[in-house]
Amino acid sequence: MATENILLHLHNCIRTRHLSLRTEEAYCNWVKRFMAFHASKDLRVLRERHIEQFLTSLAVDEQVSASTQNQALNALLFLYREMFQVKIGILQDLVRAKRTARLPVVFSQEEIRSILHQLYGTSGLICSLLYGSGMRLLECLQLRVKDIDFMRKIIVVREGKGEKDRVTPLPLTLIPSLERQIAKVKVIHQEDRATGYGDVYLPDAIRKKFPRAAKEFIWQYVFPASKRSMDPISAVIQRHHLDESAVQRAFKTALQKANIAKAGTVHSLRHSFATHLLESGYDIRTVQELLGHKDVRTTMIYTHVLNKKGLAVRSPLDT
Repeated sequence: MATENILLHLHNCIRTRHLSLRTEEAYCNWVKRFMAFHASKDLRVLRERHIEQFLTSLAVDEQVSASTQNQALNALLFLYREMFQVKIGILQDLVRAKRTARLPVVFSQEEIRSILHQLYGTSGLICSLLYGSGMRLLECLQLRVKDIDFMRKIIVVREGKGEKDRVTPLPLTLIPSLERQIAKVKVIHQEDRATGYGDVYLPDAIRKKFPRAAKEFIWQYVFPASKRSMDPISAVIQRHHLDESAVQRAFKTALQKANIAKAGTVHSLRHSFATHLLESGYDIRTVQELLGHKDVRTTMIYTHVLNKKGLAVRSPLDT
């Protein structure tokens, strides 16, 4: 089977299983690299030994991280399981990439104030929300209007990492700014509808169940892109959410202006959220739930604290 045909089938296979566009791009990239590594061989005759050779080369020759090697493995397992109906056995001779235990970069509350003081507009609101709620950047950008519950003072994070929903606190100090932001979204959406557009991306299951939902205001992104674009899968002209790179650039500039000598990123705001909650005495299990960690050991990397039961969770931004 030609390379183009394999990739086309892989694209279709991924889309029928409703995996994300990012997963599709990553899996296809790894399959292409695997095919290039074994250039003279038919994919259908390659098995465990050949997968071991490729993954070992990633770890030994390219020195990729453990998470990168695992992603490549998952892509190849998907390829053989879903496309060729072949079950790959145990990879006994695989050289695993080393897992490096790294402490996260955490800002002090004074540093957080300095950084946020250098931010303004939409990027400033997003970064404040990241620190105040503990969301990941993409989770924040994928928020829909309906996911912010002003009455209950909560944010519902839909299909976060691990395809799980969770609830996190809505910082009270950001309510006026978020209300103004949503009012802007409403104006943008009305203008899009008036010009014959107004669609937003929805997962296939929701789109089929609620055919008109894509044009409804409550499903629009809280932080929409400035321009409409074509969805690469459906080819429909839609208004997607703001691109991650815009926020990342703004944060990097703010960090430099604040003269903070730490190699932090936007994700450090999430680390700071968790650490400051623990420093305030919140229960480790509560913080685990707010962050959406599957294993409490992931949360334990921040710090060890005494348990305090019965506390209502309040965003660290409000303190």
